[in-house]
Amino acid sequence: MKKLLPLFFCLLFLFLNTAVICAAESEPETSAPSVLLMDADTGTILYAKDETTERPLASVTKVMTLLLIFEAIDAQQISLDDTVTVSEHAAGMGGSQVYLEANETQTVETMIKCIVIASANDASVAMAEYISGSEEAFVEEMNAKAAALCMEHTHFSNACGLDADGHYSCALDIALMSRELTVNHPEIFDYTSIWMEDITHHTAQGDTLFTLSSTNKLLRQYAYATGLKTGSTSLAKFCLAATAAKDDINLIAAIMAAEDSAARIADAISLFEWGFANCRVYTDENTDILDDIPVTGGVDKSLSIEYSGSFRYLDTTGSKDELTKTFSLPESLEAPVSEGDVIGKAIYTLGETEVGETEIIASESIPELTLRDAVTQLFRLALLSKQA
Repeated sequence: MKKLLPLFFCLLFLFLNTAVICAAESEPETSAPSVLLMDADTGTILYAKDETTERPLASVTKVMTLLLIFEAIDAQQISLDDTVTVSEHAAGMGGSQVYLEANETQTVETMIKCIVIASANDASVAMAEYISGSEEAFVEEMNAKAAALCMEHTHFSNACGLDADGHYSCALDIALMSRELTVNHPEIFDYTSIWMEDITHHTAQGDTLFTLSSTNKLLRQYAYATGLKTGSTSLAKFCLAATAAKDDINLIAAIMAAEDSAARIADAISLFEWGFANCRVYTDENTDILDDIPVTGGVDKSLSIEYSGSFRYLDTTGSKDELTKTFSLPESLEAPVSEGDVIGKAIYTLGETEVGETEIIASESIPELTLRDAVTQLFRLALLSKQA
């Protein structure tokens, strides 16, 4: 039974977050066999085609590598200023690289730039070894994280994305790990927006400059692009995990097995343009002040209340209606009340359809009135009346 629980929660997560709900009149035009478009903020899938077919994903693998790097930074396991020494194994990586030499040293931040901008396999493996001790141990962590994110059609065999047996993913899973990285570690966009930057190779032969050039041509061809990671090999063809932001909408596009670089970029632009045209975000920061609620039997006679948070709703129906808010609150309460108790809710409606709610909670605690409290209050009232 215990073994079935993680599977149950994964299935529940996928059911709640991967339903295709966009009701547009037409579909985006895409040529790649597997594509997916997701709203980053909610995880809602807006469009999908052959999204669970397992395919090689090339350097899009590095989305997971970067996710584990930023998690290690957050956990204070490593820092951006740490010095990483390149091993013979890391320096020997083929494919896209920045030509790191064995025993060369670079900071963690420089390694991140090499991975994000230049898609460097050597830097990816060097970071894997630095965090986990070996690439093999790091790959185990990659697969464990994939399982935790309910990436059911993914298995990693290396940290960089070179073609290998048992190394595959799908468009859905690419979107899931891209969302995890970008939503929880938005600082990634500080790096994905870089088009070109120089680094310095520090080797026994001296220091030499090396220019990093972005592999993500989408950044120069689409005004709303913000990232994220390209990938291409002979087996994977041309893949892309792309992000874009416009009008408070943040989208993630996953493209797999496009015929060439131009095709994957065209698919990403088509998905983003379709998503921005057919979706609208409704938000309420809930900054209005709520009236106090009368309390009986408590040391105080009224309770201050507040929203538990803001409200956000992504509409995919093309509705032209405005969002309205109504309240479900009691006329009064009986003590005791604890701070944080749910008192009621704000209900949001679009047209005639209820689209969500936000809890309204107690801003303070009000203990039940005891006999001693009552006597003290009567004494204070009598004292005040004499003074008046």
